[in-house]
Amino acid sequence: MVLDSDEIDRLRRRLAGRAPGEFHFPELYGPGWDDLWIGDKVATGRAFLEAVRAGKVPGVEDTGVKKGGGRLYRWRG
Repeated sequence: MVLDSDEIDRLRRRLAGRAPGEFHFPELYGPGWDDLWIGDKVATGRAFLEAVRAGKVPGVEDTGVKKGGGRLYRWRG
């Protein structure tokens, strides 16, 4: 799975409303996360990680830490 440009844009808009700091991807994804099948959650989360590492989500970095709900990301604002 790859996040398309519309989905990346949606996530960037959600980021713009966040204060800088650490977050888990489901917090950013927002409404509808709990409705996804577990396999879709895994694939979407992995696609986000790959987008972050590819520089497609400026201002977000992978902390390399997993804690209490999965991988932690850092939004620099």
